Amino acid sequence: MAKKFIDIMDTTFRDGFQSVFGARVLMNDFLPAVSAAKEAGINHFEFGGGARFQSLYFYLNEDAFTMMDKFREVAGKDANLQTLSRGVNTVTLDTGSRELIDMHAKLFAKHGATTIRNFDALNDVKNLEYSAQRIKHHGLKHEVVVTMMDLPPNCVGAHDAEFYEKCLREILDSGIEFDSVCFKDASGTSSPEKVYRTIKMARRLLGDNVHLRLHTHETAGVSIACYLAALEAGADGIDLAASPVSGGTSQPDILTMLHAVKGKDYDLGGLEVDKILKYEDVLHDCLKDYFMPPEATQVSPLIPFSPMPGGALTANTQMMRDNNILDKFPAVIKAMREVVEKGGYGTSVTPVSQFYFQQAFNNVMFGPWKKIAEGYGKMVLGYFGKTPVTPSADIVELAAKQLNLEPTTAPAIDIADQDETKSIAYTKAILEKEGIEATEENIFIAAACKEKGIAYLKGEGKVMVRKNSDTIKPATKSGSNQFSVTVNGHNYNVEVADGFDNFTLKSITSVKESSQPKDEPKAVSSTGASNEITATMSAGVFKILVNIGDSVKAGQTVVILEAMKMEIPIEAGCDGEVEEILISQGQTVEDGQLLVKLK
Repeated sequence: MAKKFIDIMDTTFRDGFQSVFGARVLMNDFLPAVSAAKEAGINHFEFGGGARFQSLYFYLNEDAFTMMDKFREVAGKDANLQTLSRGVNTVTLDTGSRELIDMHAKLFAKHGATTIRNFDALNDVKNLEYSAQRIKHHGLKHEVVVTMMDLPPNCVGAHDAEFYEKCLREILDSGIEFDSVCFKDASGTSSPEKVYRTIKMARRLLGDNVHLRLHTHETAGVSIACYLAALEAGADGIDLAASPVSGGTSQPDILTMLHAVKGKDYDLGGLEVDKILKYEDVLHDCLKDYFMPPEATQVSPLIPFSPMPGGALTANTQMMRDNNILDKFPAVIKAMREVVEKGGYGTSVTPVSQFYFQQAFNNVMFGPWKKIAEGYGKMVLGYFGKTPVTPSADIVELAAKQLNLEPTTAPAIDIADQDETKSIAYTKAILEKEGIEATEENIFIAAACKEKGIAYLKGEGKVMVRKNSDTIKPATKSGSNQFSVTVNGHNYNVEVADGFDNFTLKSITSVKESSQPKDEPKAVSSTGASNEITATMSAGVFKILVNIGDSVKAGQTVVILEAMKMEIPIEAGCDGEVEEILISQGQTVEDGQLLVKLK
């Protein structure tokens, strides 16, 4: 009897890159590995969408559409090239208008996509209807998704097999047209038994002719068991990645899964071990210069309690590294549990996972529930759709008060259509003002990436890739046997003693970095009644809203910082006139650093 053929989608070049490197891998560095994967017999790739859209403009100074075109050239005309879309959010963290949702499908079809995997983090089927329609209209295959995770202990009301059956029935009842169905667990927290029951249920509802697959991550350490459970329950496909961007926060490795099904009646894509070994050798060589975050290679026992997706985990830790606050990461992960418990049980997958992380981050940095993150607040108020269960009433009240918004039950797409800033005409006007050609690609880039998209189109984009040569800088000698060394952005003074054929380490002293002169008094918080306006946390300077000589009032926002994809307003503590601006846009500042001086 022939073995059952299981379709393998190689996620290396989208989810793998996102899960390990925060999506920051340069196109010319990885394209040789795409060719090697093709030679190894892989014909189904995840090659774009998700965070591998915005990240190219934010961190790589590359065009996502150009990357997709080149990927198609290498992979060949017959490859099934798949992207990830977030329903009404498409490839952004915010909801899009109908115009932008249509443009997303049109452009992705134009630039090489075969299939779009389309999900809603809240499992609100209304958020899938229009995007599904436009995907099919533009000639693409539509893979509709039910998103999965496990809830923290003692939480009930969603995310069990019965809840997923309800979601699937709503999709079927809605009349959404689809070519395949995927159950997507971005945090990898579902148990194998729940996966088995869920896939068994889906196979029963869908019949034998609908392509059914599972997507998971290794983050919680149960991915192989979940894939085996899915295959036993009747799944037709699973997602795998190649080393070095497999395991840990990413998908299981292709070789590991080939080993796991030895002796079983499954043919994993017709793939052969020797050919995959050659492909992985090429990929290792392509990525050898990239800094491998240690957290990307680990599984975490805390993730089932605070379900942080692998694809978001390293993106967040990379941003925390950029802002020199990585030491706060364990506390933020622990704080996520309460945020999930009170937030209405949206699935921890982008954008909801980012909302969870941002709120947990705020709870750690500013005190529990002192500052409601905009995305989290709008989610509990209903602006992204209906959450699986009703969020905690006290959090809804806090969000309404802090964001000055009323709760809503209006469809998210209708709210977006009423927002002038989400219209094509609005974005066209910005491009014309900046002297940028208003092609459909440029319109979508600007609409999806805002100021950073405009900066890219103006030739002002930055490359922010972490490579080993950048992580450990060469030592600079300050004395006969004294050196200053920078490791991961931290400075150390090192003194060595001469030996016969080597050096003996005498001392290592950490150097406290400061952007202020040593005789500068420590600046007070921006909220204090002081003429010195300071940073409330380590962050990047996003906007400077005043000029020297401007008059400002107490409570007026003078600078906007950016951290963890959030804008952080910095206000004047008193009335005054701007005497000095000590920062520039794009600069990274430390907690307490002096930003603006008033007189």
